[in-house]
Amino acid sequence: MIDGLVAGKLYGEPEQRLDKGNKPFVVCKVRAVSSDGENLFVNVIAFEASTMAILLALADGESVALAGSLSPRVWTDKQGNTRPSLDMVAHRVLTVHGVQQRGAAVEQGGRAL
Repeated sequence: MIDGLVAGKLYGEPEQRLDKGNKPFVVCKVRAVSSDGENLFVNVIAFEASTMAILLALADGESVALAGSLSPRVWTDKQGNTRPSLDMVAHRVLTVHGVQQRGAAVEQGGRAL
């Protein structure tokens, strides 16, 4: 398992689902750009309540940074070309909205979340 940080844009809307024990989790896709300029898709799953809530508040195309455990994968496109992808179990989420809220809390003399 690899601990990593991925930044990109949401590809589609995050979706909440229930596991076999009726415990909620959230899945989404993030499109990141690799160092050679190629799009890389990250399949994200989140189990922690705060992480799920933040993801569900985001919309398609919004910028996001995620920290968590990464697993590399390969998939084949319609033309038969193999493409890289990543699976991530997200533990933390950072968004522009979250940064603004933390900045406001610090300015008001409060503690950053």
